[in-house]
Amino acid sequence: MSNTPIKRLTVPNIVAKKGKEPIVSLTAYTTPVAQLMDEHVDLILVGDSLGMVIYGLDTTLAVTTEMMIAHGQAVMRGSKHACVMVDLPFGSYQESPEQAFRTASRILQETGAAAVKLEGGEEMAETVEFLTKRNIPVCGHVGLMPQAVQMMGGFKVAGKNDAGVQKVIRDSHAIANAGAFAVVLEGVVEPVAETITQQLSIPTIGIGASPACDGQVLVCDDIFGVFQGFKPKFVKRYANVGHTMQDAVKQYAEEVRSRAFPSMEYCFQPKKD
Repeated sequence: MSNTPIKRLTVPNIVAKKGKEPIVSLTAYTTPVAQLMDEHVDLILVGDSLGMVIYGLDTTLAVTTEMMIAHGQAVMRGSKHACVMVDLPFGSYQESPEQAFRTASRILQETGAAAVKLEGGEEMAETVEFLTKRNIPVCGHVGLMPQAVQMMGGFKVAGKNDAGVQKVIRDSHAIANAGAFAVVLEGVVEPVAETITQQLSIPTIGIGASPACDGQVLVCDDIFGVFQGFKPKFVKRYANVGHTMQDAVKQYAEEVRSRAFPSMEYCFQPKKD
């Protein structure tokens, strides 16, 4: 076994992947899950999706900065290789660039993560520029934006008509021009996502977008088959851990009720003289 310290990927490492080997990204919220995925991924997102998949909320809107910090700290403890970024939760950055700076700087200071991610296009460009000029790496997020679910009337695909196409293109360029190091394209129709990827000088990370994107991100509980609420069209299940867990609980319950568990091998015995 090599004693060479593991070098954590940085924001410049992610940027350098533009047009090259795709960026592999997943969400993580806990230390054990971060440990399991760390050596296989380039970028871990501590997503505000934790509100839905961890806390059982209907949307991400009730997620707090304190929640993001706690889970960001957990993920940093469980990772040594992947670059880690943390979502800015709803209401913690939209008021002003100054508010965004206070939230982002606190998250980076208290977690040790490399970057933050925020949702929004042209309307958030000033904020992105304000943050990046003050040495806070920012990843943008345009297209389907979960924090805007109330305004959008649900989780709706972006770019399905001419107006939608032009909006997501403008939003992507605005965020890139403001200094973001990457932009997540969520729920963007495939040809539009490919066009944006070709046009931007920064990496695009797709989720329900296009294989042409410079990287892909999914929610870990979705690919593991743990989250049972619903399955978006863009999710591929790589395992059915949820079913395995249910089977284990069922067997455990049966053995406890029949007194098959615990057997003597799982019990402590008095010491023999």
